[in-house]
Amino acid sequence: MGLIFQFCGLSGAGKTTLANALSDELQAKGYRVKVIDGDVYRQTLCKDLGFSRADRIENVSRLGIYAASLREEFDFIFIAVINPYEEGREVVRRSCCAKLVWIKCEIEILINRDTKGLYHKALLPDGHPDKIYNLTGLNDVFEIPVAADLVIDTDLLSIEDSLLTAIDFIVGDLMLDL
Repeated sequence: MGLIFQFCGLSGAGKTTLANALSDELQAKGYRVKVIDGDVYRQTLCKDLGFSRADRIENVSRLGIYAASLREEFDFIFIAVINPYEEGREVVRRSCCAKLVWIKCEIEILINRDTKGLYHKALLPDGHPDKIYNLTGLNDVFEIPVAADLVIDTDLLSIEDSLLTAIDFIVGDLMLDL
């Protein structure tokens, strides 16, 4: 039965990057791995949802249900999604026994990285046609996770060190042989 991990954090913190690196590492060792990228599923399974609190919680609920449905097919399932509300994280934790990994990064670093150009758009003046009004962590809420099983601080750790930290967690805390 597959283990499910939900990676939450702000846009650009490295959720998908780390999930994909873990996937590559684990697949190389013969494990079956699925990455559920919130950005991708926003365009498919969750394309009918907006960015209200209720819609964001419904979004992660659907991703959790989908992940749980894949348990028999995969050894590891990584859900990489912002998941800004503690309520949403608890929904996923309860519905599919997912471990919570907070991919933490300071907002100043994310603004400087701005890999998708979202922070630039959120910082545009009100009324600008390209302005984003609901960017989590900047002009919309991100609740600090209360009970993360693991915190990976990507403004301090490289992707390589983040990957090693995640693998140590999987090996040590879950007592797996990798």
